[in-house]
Amino acid sequence: MRSAFLDAETLETCVAAAVAAPSIFNSQPWRFRLDLENLAFEVRAAPERSLRHADPVGRALHLSVGACLFNLRVAVSHFGWASVVRLLPRPEEPGLLATVRLTGASEQHSSEHRDDLYKAIWRRHSSRSPFSGRPVPRQARAELAEAAHMEGASLTFVEAAETVRLLRVAAEAEQRNRLDTDRGTESRRWVHRSQDDPKDTGLPWVALGPQDAREAIPMRDFTAARHPERLASRDFETAPVIALLRTEHDRRTDWLRAGEALEHVLLVATALGLCASLLHQPMEWSDLRHELSPEPHLTGHPQMLIRLGYGPQGAATPRRLPHDVIDTGGPFR
Repeated sequence: MRSAFLDAETLETCVAAAVAAPSIFNSQPWRFRLDLENLAFEVRAAPERSLRHADPVGRALHLSVGACLFNLRVAVSHFGWASVVRLLPRPEEPGLLATVRLTGASEQHSSEHRDDLYKAIWRRHSSRSPFSGRPVPRQARAELAEAAHMEGASLTFVEAAETVRLLRVAAEAEQRNRLDTDRGTESRRWVHRSQDDPKDTGLPWVALGPQDAREAIPMRDFTAARHPERLASRDFETAPVIALLRTEHDRRTDWLRAGEALEHVLLVATALGLCASLLHQPMEWSDLRHELSPEPHLTGHPQMLIRLGYGPQGAATPRRLPHDVIDTGGPFR
């Protein structure tokens, strides 16, 4: 049962829920400070976990922190609290990306209040395996689009011809990544082959999915292999369901809101029994990102391509422990 009581265990659980969010390369580029006097979380960037080559301007870092922020909102609501979120609250502190201040009993109609979203936090994992050909129902698509809309973004399910075009753009981005030595080296640094590897971030080999020549679904090959062979692209679904997440503007606040919208969509998808994988590669090349929306002044700014469907659950990836991401000292105790 929920209660408006915030003890140390509850605080740690809220942070654990936050860090269960997806992040680029599972880099988990966030830190937290707890202002217990004002009952507030401060969510900060961890620049040492940024990606110099794949994310030079920090857009993906902001999306990652936005996803983390949405999980924190859901957890806070689950424990009975309403919250007020401020994005980029102090211009003189660019590394402070958001504050979440607890204000009292949570409201039943708030977007993060649904208890199935809290349960979905712990079950959501990216799935890079083939999905079945089972169609995603119209009602499920509407719920996912509404989840994005509630966070100030839009989610559009594209038609078959447009899906082919978008996947072609993603394949071009993936090919560029494979041929770029610096990006290949950077991505391999985040992969570890053994479940016994002590790394608390990055991607275990088992979570990468089949490493194949993915003409059908150009998912990222973190190994940057030139000639992968293990699974043919014919094993993937022939009519993939692809949705494009966009924001009206393309500022730092929009990147954070896009991350919140992305995680809201992923948690609703998990609650509905859907699996998802993310095709972020086109976002990492400015010309290809532009191609995703031929008329950006009319259609908004692409933030993520999402593949959705029914299939095997993805493998869990490691997460940093709450005490590793909570800063103490100064006024924060």
